[in-house]
Amino acid sequence: MAAARPAGSRSGVLCGQLLLTLTVLTLACDACKKVTLHVPSKLDAEKFIGRVNLKECVKFPSLIHSSDPDFQVLKDGSVFTTNAIILSPEKRSFTILLSNTENQEEKEIFVLLEDRTEVPNQTLSKEKVLRRTKRRWAPIPCSMQENALGPFPLFLQQIQSDTAQNYTIYYSIRGPGVDQEPLNLFYVERDTGNLYCTRPVDREQYESFELIAFASTPDGYTPELPLPLPIKIEDENDNYPIFTETTYVFTVFENCRVGSTVGQVCATDKDEPDTMHTRLKYSILEQLPRSPTLFSMHPHTGVITTSSSQLDRELIDKYQLKIKVQDMDGQYFGLQTTATCIINIGDVNDNMPTFTLPSYAASVEENTVDVEILRVTVEDKDLVNTPNWRANYTILKGNENGNFKITTDPNTNEGVLCVVKPLNYEETQQVTLQIGVVNEAPYSLEGSSRSAMSTAAVTVNVQNQDEGPECIPPMQTVRIKENVAEGTSSNGYQAYDPETRSSSGIRYRKLNDPKGWVTVDENSGSIKVFRSLDREAEGIKDGIYNITILASDQSGRTCTGTLGIILEDVNDNGPFIPKRTVTICKTTMSSVEIVAVDPDEPINGPPFDFSLASSDSEVQRMWRLAKINDTAVRLSYQNDPPFAPYVVPIRVTDRLGLSQVTSLNVLLCDCISENDCTLRAGARTGDGEVKLGKWAILAILLGIALLFCVLFTLVCGASVAAKQPKVLPDDLTQQNLIVSNTEAPGDDKVVYSTNGFTTHAVGTSAQGVCGTVGSGVRSGGQETIEMVKGQQTLDSCRGAGHHHTLDSCRGAHVEMDNCRYTYSEWHSFTQPRLGEKVHLCNQEDAQKHGEDYVLTYTYEGRGSTAGSIGCCSERQEEDGLEFLDHLEPKFRTLAETCIKR
Repeated sequence: MAAARPAGSRSGVLCGQLLLTLTVLTLACDACKKVTLHVPSKLDAEKFIGRVNLKECVKFPSLIHSSDPDFQVLKDGSVFTTNAIILSPEKRSFTILLSNTENQEEKEIFVLLEDRTEVPNQTLSKEKVLRRTKRRWAPIPCSMQENALGPFPLFLQQIQSDTAQNYTIYYSIRGPGVDQEPLNLFYVERDTGNLYCTRPVDREQYESFELIAFASTPDGYTPELPLPLPIKIEDENDNYPIFTETTYVFTVFENCRVGSTVGQVCATDKDEPDTMHTRLKYSILEQLPRSPTLFSMHPHTGVITTSSSQLDRELIDKYQLKIKVQDMDGQYFGLQTTATCIINIGDVNDNMPTFTLPSYAASVEENTVDVEILRVTVEDKDLVNTPNWRANYTILKGNENGNFKITTDPNTNEGVLCVVKPLNYEETQQVTLQIGVVNEAPYSLEGSSRSAMSTAAVTVNVQNQDEGPECIPPMQTVRIKENVAEGTSSNGYQAYDPETRSSSGIRYRKLNDPKGWVTVDENSGSIKVFRSLDREAEGIKDGIYNITILASDQSGRTCTGTLGIILEDVNDNGPFIPKRTVTICKTTMSSVEIVAVDPDEPINGPPFDFSLASSDSEVQRMWRLAKINDTAVRLSYQNDPPFAPYVVPIRVTDRLGLSQVTSLNVLLCDCISENDCTLRAGARTGDGEVKLGKWAILAILLGIALLFCVLFTLVCGASVAAKQPKVLPDDLTQQNLIVSNTEAPGDDKVVYSTNGFTTHAVGTSAQGVCGTVGSGVRSGGQETIEMVKGQQTLDSCRGAGHHHTLDSCRGAHVEMDNCRYTYSEWHSFTQPRLGEKVHLCNQEDAQKHGEDYVLTYTYEGRGSTAGSIGCCSERQEEDGLEFLDHLEPKFRTLAETCIKR
């Protein structure tokens, strides 16, 4: 089965009468094909009528030309009308000329236009269908033009099955456009297989349709497989290209190079991609201001670039472009859209700041500081309040002493000249400065011959002030000998009037005189000694005594200076020995070094002469001096004096004969080091008494207090023990007979043995402060037994099959304090009671002989590792009871009871 077209058609059927078909016939002429285009009898201008495959004739044509001016052929082979055309009953044709300039190839394509009549809507006879035995049930491509004008229903094609020769075949279709959205767009005649479209289709909404055709007999038999029927919607240039933005805003810097990129615009087109309908071309329609032309646009990418380097923001800071985009590769019949592009010109520092005046003048009073004396202004054409406009001022010359500073006012961009260091009119009456200015941003035209800095001259006139006196130099000195007579006068401090350079009219007074040694003359500033001057006095450094002087003029202006009195030395101090106590360890040393000093200057000092200043013959016999150098001697003993402190007077005389006697304390000790001797000597007084330090006394007092506390504790403990009587409890006998219901030894059972007697201590309750449970101590031939009674009870109730604990028959808890008993007390107290207890334990309630003190436990199986825990239980063997043979006679009755006879 196959799809069949109407008779007379040799190519694919178009989707309507106004749709075009193209039939290609192979011609032998120039190896090109003849093209036949079926068109309506009436064609509008700029109407697409078909497409010719140019590459089959010339692969790369460089020139395409139509022989008929009513038709235009594009690069992709699309044929458009340039004018409205009405076809005559005869056919119309034209020739497409193709040429390739590289290989000089030229070809022609003959195009024939035929008037296509409407396809008759008639049913094909069955006989005619049966004669087409070579057709098959296979898909045949089909297409229709979007936005077709009709008439509708529009015939598309016919589908047939070869099985119709043998069966009555019914045709049907399914898929999008039939039983799916958009519904009822296509239908097929059941008997003929003719396929129709019912209304126009928008390709931008539906690019194609995939239908499925079915062939079946009236009884439902399907002799053919389903047939896919693809229907492609041919695009029509019905969509305008649209810019992505209505207004584009770009920025480009002034003075940029030719070809600098400004920005890129972009447009979209909803028509079929990769066709002339979506081949866009960009262009600039208008530039405002119009002249000169500064921008160009790439036709295919939409990139805007500069075509001139004469962009100057200071002249024009904004341009506006009207741009256009057109499809059909910019052909005049293509659809087009416009948009606006605003280009801002960015500022660069291409204008230097310049001073408004070449020179400036200012004045300032002397001795003033931190004052503004001048403001200078500059002009700059660059953008205001940007680094290209803001100014930086500097002082180039004339400020070597650092008296001035210039800064920038951030609000007005002016230069502010200030005085930061006072000027002196007497030294400088006028200062000439050279100032310069640059921008914060570097100058962009550094390579130009023009200087990058503007300069100006500033003349500063210094105005005179009525100044006070000047204390120059601030430190003045005068020389006076020490110990001069009181009332001696000398030159003092001198201040000057800076204008007259004289001291007349200046008055003086002391501000500071630490020791009150001098007075100052009010008019002349001279000084007079008020008290004796001492060069060696405390606080005098390097022999200079400083006083502070205040000088004032008649108007009250003052200045302060310092007068240093250099005290010339006189020999008024004899040399002396500063170390008054020395130690000689007799066992290790025989002498000691003595050093003398002189407060006077060296001219009045050493070399010194040392001698013993005592006339006592004993001192002369015992001590001897030997010179070491000009300021030191060696003192040594002789004739083996005893260990003792000695006083040795030594006279020291300077070079001018002034001497002084120093009484030297010499400790002659039996020691190894001087510290040892010093410690021993420190503990002795003149009468040989011993003195204790405060810490030694405190330690003795603490020892006495501790001893008193110990004695008091012992006395109190003895008195309390004497007052407590010895009390023996009634159930004392039970304290050595403990019966346990535990059938195996536990971890808390400790066994002690003393004198062959065993005592069981259960848990921690059997331990007390009296010592180890069951321990015995024999002292002085008498045995002492110590017992501890915990919280234990003796249950006297006896019943068969019950377990008993060692409680008292009264069921009371008996507690016992720490006690210690002798053997005689134990014997006299326990003998009668123990016999009674043994007798009772040996009988039952019916006066029958009891088998055991503790009732027999129920049988628990053979091989028990614990065995019976009753001390008097029946045993197969009596191993481990040998200790009963060594008990005292009073305990034998108890032992006999515990063994069953």
